[in-house]
Amino acid sequence: MSFEKSFCSSPWFHMRIDSDGTLRYCRWLDRDKDRYSDNIGNTDIKNFFQQKISGLRKQMLEGNPVDSCHKCKEMETHNKVSGRQRQLLKTGIRLENFVSTIKSSTFINEFEKSYQQNGDTNLMPQDWQIDLGNFCNSACIFCGPNNSSRLATEFKKLGLITKLPKKNWADDPEMLERFIEILDGTKNIAYLHFLGGETIITPAFKKILKKLIERGLNKKASIGLTTNLTVWEPEIIELLTQFKEINLGMSIECFHEVNDYLRWPSKINEVKEILEKWLRVAAKHKWLTQLRTTPTVFSIAHLKNLYDYAFKKNIGIESCNFLTEPAVMKISLLPYETRQKISTEIQGWVDLHKNYDKDEQIVNTRDKNQVRQYILQDATSYINYMKNVPEEPHLWQDLVVYLKKLESSRKNSILDYAPEYEKFLRAAGY
Repeated sequence: MSFEKSFCSSPWFHMRIDSDGTLRYCRWLDRDKDRYSDNIGNTDIKNFFQQKISGLRKQMLEGNPVDSCHKCKEMETHNKVSGRQRQLLKTGIRLENFVSTIKSSTFINEFEKSYQQNGDTNLMPQDWQIDLGNFCNSACIFCGPNNSSRLATEFKKLGLITKLPKKNWADDPEMLERFIEILDGTKNIAYLHFLGGETIITPAFKKILKKLIERGLNKKASIGLTTNLTVWEPEIIELLTQFKEINLGMSIECFHEVNDYLRWPSKINEVKEILEKWLRVAAKHKWLTQLRTTPTVFSIAHLKNLYDYAFKKNIGIESCNFLTEPAVMKISLLPYETRQKISTEIQGWVDLHKNYDKDEQIVNTRDKNQVRQYILQDATSYINYMKNVPEEPHLWQDLVVYLKKLESSRKNSILDYAPEYEKFLRAAGY
């Protein structure tokens, strides 16, 4: 088929709900270019999924690229596993053998029906990313007000935003009940991934888990969640043990004090302690674990040590995509000279473990038998990225302005955490 470069099976089984209740067709899309969004308060989820995004499915079936899908294209360019590849694999499709695997896909009849019906489908989303809101105790410097209430308050005080984000959809009992009804009525419901804010302390998370258990959905659906490793809630853990499968994501940028600057006001020693506690619980209950990282202009210098920790522990490590927002946190701000030094260090670490490397690309990032191979693959994607993405010195001044504003509130300085960046930052006007 000629549409393999832009086709994705995700719109036939997956959906995302943002913290403000916005419904979207994908967790990886570029929100600024999304033409198909609507809000749970304004529309029926079933109608939205089956008909309102028909135009999107039609675009893909006709081989026309979708503007809001460019993040996946960039990941594939640098040989990083994209969201598209992961979603294709869930329907049995692999890019390197696209023609034969789409023909054998369990969804092939659904693709054909949609082609004949102008993009419509009779299916319902079986796989969800559920953003519960921005209720959070952290104010990560690379995050945003829609994902952190603490950061939102700080941004407003500093004049970085003029008003606070919209109310979290999950705080509305009526919307929450309507959403649970949709999940309960979905045949073959498979996977629910929860994000915050900080998921563990978000009140709606506990409510949803209890409702899912009451309706027996804990025996049907796997649960995914991400925690920032700053809190420990035994009641939540007890609820999670009642589900058939848990995919636990643990957010950390590096095992260096710069993690405290980036994920303010966390303390790396406390983060390590909570990380080890989670790993012990996960091992006891046979949960799948992954470190979740968002490499930035500052943490990329310490990413090698995070890879090494995950490699030795044989646990996954995943960054959803190459960071694009906020723009001043992008790795591409670094001069090539600095990138070359970091790339060489990561490459040296990769070369030490060449005996684990494989020729074929690993797409299933949750395959326990290929964890170490995937870690090496992901590390290589960042080497490729740093080598090939153009410098962006036009953003240097914006970076300094942003850092200075936040530092005026937090009474800290990036130079105390990353003195090796002084030359770069001084050149940028710090």
